[in-house]
This record gives sequence, C-alpha cells and structure tokens, in this order.
Amino acid sequence: MSKPFKFKEFTLHQDRCAMKVGTDGVLLGAWVPIDDAVDSILDIGTGTGVIALMSAQRSNAEVIDALEIDAGAYEQAVENFEASSWGDRLFCYHASFQEFMAEIDDQYDLLISNPPFYREDYKTSDTKRDMARFEDALPFEHLLVGASKLLSDQGKFAVIVPYKEEERIIDLASQVTLFPLKITRVKGTLTSEVKRSLLLFDREKKTPEIDELIIENARHEYTKSYIDLTKDFYLKM
Repeated sequence: MSKPFKFKEFTLHQDRCAMKVGTDGVLLGAWVPIDDAVDSILDIGTGTGVIALMSAQRSNAEVIDALEIDAGAYEQAVENFEASSWGDRLFCYHASFQEFMAEIDDQYDLLISNPPFYREDYKTSDTKRDMARFEDALPFEHLLVGASKLLSDQGKFAVIVPYKEEERIIDLASQVTLFPLKITRVKGTLTSEVKRSLLLFDREKKTPEIDELIIENARHEYTKSYIDLTKDFYLKM
C-alpha cells in the first residue's frame, strides 16, 4: 500500500494511482509561471491531482479543472481535492483528453500537463502504469492540437518532456501556432546530462528565455535554486 504523500499545505493519497507523486510533476507545478491575470487552469492527466493542488495553493484562479482517464486515479484525485483547503475551486473530469477536447467549449488561461512520454517499444504487465507512462494514450500531437483549441488568446501552455524530445515538441507546437516563451533544462547534478525540459508556450513568436536548473549538488544535498523553487511545498525544504 502506497503511503500518502504529505506536502506543507495538502496531503495526497496515491494508493489507487498508477503513477505516484514524482519529481517531474512537482517541478512542473512549482516552475510554471502563474500571474494574477490567470483565472482558469486545466491540468491534463492529473493523476493524484498534485499539479492542480499546487496551482490552487499558488494562485487565486477561480476555476482549476483537472482531467483524468483512469477511474481509480480520477476517484483519488477527487478525494484529494475535496480534502484540501481549495475544494471549492477544484474540479476533476473523468474523460480522455480527446473526448474532453471534442465536448468542451471553454477556454483556459493556463494549461499544464505532465504527460505520459515513454516512447520506448516495451510494455510491462501493468496496463494501468503503462497507460500513465506511455505516449500512445495521449500522443503529443493530440496534446498540442488540443492545447491550441483550449487556450484563451493570451493563454499559456506548460509541459515537462524528456530533453531528447524538446526539439520535436517545439517543432510540433509551431505547427499549431504555439511558440516557446520559456525553456528550463533540468539536470540531476552539475556533471550529469540534461534529463528534462520544462517548456512554456504561448501564441506569440519571440526569442524564448532559456535557463538551466540543477537539482542536487550531491546526494540529498539540494541546490539553492531547487530549494527556492520547491520550498513552499516539500516538508523538508
């Protein structure tokens, strides 16, 4: 049985979620810029609900919607939302992104997704975990087309991807007139290779702001920039 994951201002139960709370989701939830103009947020593939809850803690957005296709994870996200201080602003839909996109007319000021992105050709015997991890459940092409449809005129779309996919995603995004505004490349340590790219897109084409985030100086010794980013959430930061 998976233990609940306790943050400073909320707790996540995750025993019914194939994908547990991980660094990627917390990184994205802490990194994504949310200004006062953001009134509506959609978390695509919410899992435990971590990004939606972080967004509620960080913003005054009136509408924070989440989307989850897996029944167990959906139920758990709903319970995690209801147990939080922001239950009145959080709502979870039980649907695939493709279904949601076809049926909804609303637009959002901010879309956030920690998508399934293991494109390797292997599968495990755990179908639910595979669905949470593998890109075939939600190909990036669908994600970007949907993002373009669901974003308000001034809206932004934030996503975390493997660094090796960064160029491909930026190219795909440009085909639906979404362009990188900010790119942060994430490394485990100073000497390790870049593992992840945090990408923020909007509809305006300009030179993106590019920087780098290093998580640790040494094992369990976190960098100041990583602590500053996550200290409002992690208990021990």
